[in-house]
Amino acid sequence: MAEISLALAASHTPGLTGWFDKAPDEDRRIVRRAYDAIHQAVLDSRTDVLLVIGNDHVANARVNDYADFTFGLAERHTGPDEWFKPWLRVADYALPGAPDVAATLHDQVRDSGRTVRAVRENLRFDDNLSVPSAMADLPGTGVAVVPVLQNCTVPPVPDERACYAFGQALGTAIRTALPDGLRVGLLGSGGLSHEPGGPRYLEIDEEFDRWWLDLLVAGDHERVLAEATFERMEEAGSGGTAELLSWVVVMGAIGPRPCTSLGYSAVDQWRCGVGAVQWDLS
Repeated sequence: MAEISLALAASHTPGLTGWFDKAPDEDRRIVRRAYDAIHQAVLDSRTDVLLVIGNDHVANARVNDYADFTFGLAERHTGPDEWFKPWLRVADYALPGAPDVAATLHDQVRDSGRTVRAVRENLRFDDNLSVPSAMADLPGTGVAVVPVLQNCTVPPVPDERACYAFGQALGTAIRTALPDGLRVGLLGSGGLSHEPGGPRYLEIDEEFDRWWLDLLVAGDHERVLAEATFERMEEAGSGGTAELLSWVVVMGAIGPRPCTSLGYSAVDQWRCGVGAVQWDLS
């Protein structure tokens, strides 16, 4: 059977690439160390395929026909999408896809109770894939990528328990339906606290962010699901903080276990709390 070789999560705010130099030196060092650690973890884990689970900013479907989860089946994933280039300010990239893996996982989880789709053409990527690609130099790892974009904004949003259950189904599919010996990594891309375009656009809820990271480090997933609800995420920043549901998918796939915080920074100019974690899979 295949093996989950790696489990990570990190913020993907466009401020990290578009306005990185506006932050103090120490904050930039914290974030650089975190993303360098992600890059090295991908290499050290000998991961063959990396699933990047991140929110879709209503770029790949109409609001009235919006899937809960969308698997990208392209042979190559290229970005950033032209519309997002001016504010992301990252170099064009091309990541090798794994269409057979993506198709198998899609087929295994499409009856999970959520609306699940597969798209064969290149998806429109904004910061969901572009920021981790640039900050963690994913092209430099040579790893194949399967993007899994999820709905974190269009009601009804799959809540924390729905996302955890989807992650459980995804983890089972990885372990039972993929080729023996394949090493599959997971990266949740999104969060932390921010409210894009809202009245708290320039505010970061540092108290929430640190509370969330402490919960994850402790490894009690039932407590996370009971306390870090979708509603609580919305209180910390409407329309943005719930991107953390991508982290919850990863948690569901690996089951209850502690993690290590790779760092945290709250920089107003980045418009988002920035943090990263790596789960202990030993």
